[in-house]
Amino acid sequence: MGLESENIIHITTATWDNSVLKSEKPVLVDFWAEWCGPCRMVGPALEQLSKSMNGKIKIAKLNVDENQDIAMKYGIKSIPSLLLFKEGNEIGRSVGAAPKEKYQQFVEQTLSTI
Repeated sequence: MGLESENIIHITTATWDNSVLKSEKPVLVDFWAEWCGPCRMVGPALEQLSKSMNGKIKIAKLNVDENQDIAMKYGIKSIPSLLLFKEGNEIGRSVGAAPKEKYQQFVEQTLSTI
């Protein structure tokens, strides 16, 4: 199985507004790059998260090398960085690789406070 998943969408600058800012569901965006070792560890965790939170949130990946303008707009200084968006606004940020449980806790806690 490759990096692609039917549960995780790959977005670009061109699809950012429709996929993230105009999404009806909250969107967890993984800012990553090919050369980033820890970023590769995030992939399987997000795959598991997409199954356990199926339907509650969308999960997306954005390659920072290919979409530097978006990364700069949101001040991404280190990767992996996972930003949670709801109704077009960033509502939470988690920096660094972590297990699925930590991401799920981050998403659930962030969503419960708004």
